[in-house]
Amino acid sequence: MIIPMRYLLFNKPYGVLSQFTDEGTGHPTLKDYISIPNVYAAGRLDRDSEGLLLLTDDGALIKRLTDPRHHIEKTYLVMVEGNPTQEKLTQLSDGVQLKDHFTRPASFRLIPTPGLPARPKPVTPHGATHWLEAKLREGKKRQIRHMTAAVGLFTLRIFRVAIGDLTLENLSVGEWRDLTRDETALLR
Repeated sequence: MIIPMRYLLFNKPYGVLSQFTDEGTGHPTLKDYISIPNVYAAGRLDRDSEGLLLLTDDGALIKRLTDPRHHIEKTYLVMVEGNPTQEKLTQLSDGVQLKDHFTRPASFRLIPTPGLPARPKPVTPHGATHWLEAKLREGKKRQIRHMTAAVGLFTLRIFRVAIGDLTLENLSVGEWRDLTRDETALLR
């Protein structure tokens, strides 16, 4: 008997690790929200980032989704402190030099304040804040934070809203659901 693969969408809350073990940190993990065995995050969101996380037991799909050569676009809403001039947005979109590599071209644009859910630990800026929409096709560790810092902007909040065509539509913070058959087909 063939056991079907599982594909889950999870709206990861702020402060939750994108793994099932806390390794002694004392932080909440995926196991505090999801009790499905043998599924793993296809990519990560750092502890301070929120939003869409895809989990599956399909190892080949995880590899494909996390490999930048496959150009799976991920969309984030990013609150920054500082002045995101057109010059800075162009630099971010063209790619910036980080310590160990030059980032791939991306898309960064200024957007109105989105209607995101409140965060348990409020953001406390020291100056003017603005919201950006960022679309990336790679995902290095803390990449958005490093990219914005490279152009003189300080990232205060990151919320992933889409992976390819998959979105958080009608999924509250801390909730998860199985993908529909049509959504699973989009991943392939």
